[in-house]
Amino acid sequence: MDLLATFTCKDTSGIVHTMTDAVLKCDGNIIENQQFTDPITGMFCMRTRFTTNASRDDAEQILQRELARFAPELKIREITNRPRALIMVTKESHCLRDLLYLRELGELPVEIPLVISNHDELRGLVESHGIAFEHLPVNAQNKKSQESEIMARIQELNIDVVVLARYMQILSKEFCNEFAGHIINIHHSFLPGFKGARPYHQAYERGVKIIGATAHFVTEDLDEGPIIEQDIAHVTHSATPDDLISIGRDIERRVLAKAVRLYAEDRVFLLGNRTVIFI
Repeated sequence: MDLLATFTCKDTSGIVHTMTDAVLKCDGNIIENQQFTDPITGMFCMRTRFTTNASRDDAEQILQRELARFAPELKIREITNRPRALIMVTKESHCLRDLLYLRELGELPVEIPLVISNHDELRGLVESHGIAFEHLPVNAQNKKSQESEIMARIQELNIDVVVLARYMQILSKEFCNEFAGHIINIHHSFLPGFKGARPYHQAYERGVKIIGATAHFVTEDLDEGPIIEQDIAHVTHSATPDDLISIGRDIERRVLAKAVRLYAEDRVFLLGNRTVIFI
């Protein structure tokens, strides 16, 4: 069996040795290992992939017992057990298309049981990929009930992560806190950057030479959550707002897809408002 273990704890001596010994005790063999100690918080992060003849439950029991003195946040899963993602969209399709395409290629290790949108325009695209689509309109009057329906789907479908693939609605504080660390958003700028409406037009008016996109975890503070992935493109004075939009879309889809893949492969560790990313 191919298993992946991730854990965080306060850094101290003996963690790596204990982990290695624990894997041996469940008749395991480490095939990949990454670790990092944050010098500011003193937190230790570790990602260990190993094969074993034990069951997942038995391996977890052994690791929990052996590592208990470190009081870690420990998670173990089978590599073949892919995280389940709920994708939320509005009308723009570029990020959604890329996620669906990469999933079909087998390059994005997630299951996508459902796409939810506050508009109906992307139903055909989603259903053509054999994925359920649900139209949940939202306005100021029904926002609370709409989010309650979304949370119900999350629970019914055992969703691990919510992906906002250009979902043009602000989630409530309650929703963000309920699913903290499990909502990924793509922002149309290299944060911190131009906020609000028409960001590429703002960038054009300021004569920017670099544009970018940022994938981050969603928090109750708008566009202030821990950053997972970023990328940029260099532009010149000849680029029009339409050129910037086109370039920006390409960056957005790539950055979001990479962030989702990093999350799905358990390569993202949250340390307060920062992330540790094992590539």
